[in-house]
Amino acid sequence: MIALENVAYSYGGGELLSDMSLRLAPGSFHFLTGPSGAGKSTFLKLCYGELLPTAGHITLFDRDVRSLTRDDIAYTRRRIGVVHQDCQFLDHLPLAANVTLPLTVAGRAENAGDLADLLGWVGLGALAQALPPSLSGGERQRAALARAIIMGPDVILADEPTGNLDWEMSLRLLTLLTELNRMGKTVVVATHDLNLIRQAKSLVPARVLRISKRRIHLAGADL
Repeated sequence: MIALENVAYSYGGGELLSDMSLRLAPGSFHFLTGPSGAGKSTFLKLCYGELLPTAGHITLFDRDVRSLTRDDIAYTRRRIGVVHQDCQFLDHLPLAANVTLPLTVAGRAENAGDLADLLGWVGLGALAQALPPSLSGGERQRAALARAIIMGPDVILADEPTGNLDWEMSLRLLTLLTELNRMGKTVVVATHDLNLIRQAKSLVPARVLRISKRRIHLAGADL
């Protein structure tokens, strides 16, 4: 699904990530850990084609990322939902329009028929017409998750999705991510919160990856 072979990435004249080989299998769940600045966000950007490796090969759905045209990249990203820690919305549009924006951009707005069910699933059914500035941090993150999966992606990449949330809301978001995994989605969650990883132990079989000294390591077997 997503495979990295001897991948390196350099930035500003220095190597940030080096000699990474990894395969994210369909239906797997991974946590990605490491200190701030270790390259977790960069790793995720490599996984959805926003960045190209400076060495090695990345394969997205059986195609080398360097062989993809701009249209190919756009199509591939429909299969990968991304949740950022600092999620951005169009403040003048209601929540419903923000969540369905990927469908609108892709010319598939007519496929938004299940929006009410999706908003209900993330606990935002009563806020469909609310404007983003009125939402709490937890509501914004759940809206970001809804937007990330509106296209029905095969993979969900979440970059520190609970970094600005309290513990209760972090668990709620984790539960949603594990439910997606049970539906067959491949999930990667970058986090520095080891308590969150430990909590996942009772919810989903997961692997823990750790970025250290520019390389990625398997930090633990099944949780």
